[in-house]
Amino acid sequence: MAKKAYDLLFKLLLIGDSGVGKTCILFRFSDDAFNTTFISTIGIDFKIKTLDIKGKKIKLQIWDTAGQERFYTITTSYYRGAMGIMLVYDITNPKSFDNIAKWLRNIDEHANEDVEKMILGNKCDMEDKRMISKERGEAIAREHGIRFLETSAKANINIEKAFRELAESILNKQMAGNAVKIYYTCLSSSIHCCLEICLQCSIQKLIHFVFAWLDLFALEATHPRTLCIILSARTTVQLMNCKPLIITFASSCK
Repeated sequence: MAKKAYDLLFKLLLIGDSGVGKTCILFRFSDDAFNTTFISTIGIDFKIKTLDIKGKKIKLQIWDTAGQERFYTITTSYYRGAMGIMLVYDITNPKSFDNIAKWLRNIDEHANEDVEKMILGNKCDMEDKRMISKERGEAIAREHGIRFLETSAKANINIEKAFRELAESILNKQMAGNAVKIYYTCLSSSIHCCLEICLQCSIQKLIHFVFAWLDLFALEATHPRTLCIILSARTTVQLMNCKPLIITFASSCK
């Protein structure tokens, strides 16, 4: 069987009003090309590109959606399953900025709850025609807790940075979800430790890991409590694609 040319597959979605430059952003990123004669996307299209992020080959499947209302039913069906969504507006077009609220509602209604989002203010090379300040873009992104960048497909400003940052945030979320978690409850003179781990390593290493934390647990053993320890991203990168393993361990307090 042929080995996969990538480690992980991330599905991304480009949304926003018609004419804001979604297709131009996609083609600049995927093909390093810019064409002023692009016509409006009919329905939906996609491109694929692979990035190396934190030692992983990430295959990005990027879907470019039509912004016209008549394609609403088609395009919203692609929200489900998207791991990252880029919401694009045109800094020279106030209406496209005002419609950000509508697009965010669409995300809330149709996308997964944990989808990563980013707002892009496109065409930032057109300063002489700017209608939306960068500060307004930053403010609305901050209000909704979303990443923000200004981009230009024509001048190739922040295009790769946007996709890389979104993909990295998805990867970080996956790694955090697979992180090592240690829970302990202090019960009178003993400590009951439950190690919940997704790691490809030997039982001996796991037991060694528990012993390494015992002194910390013993010092904290005055009152019943629960502790959750998440290891660093550098460590948890090893935890991808592994089956969970649960170990129960008990030891006396000092």
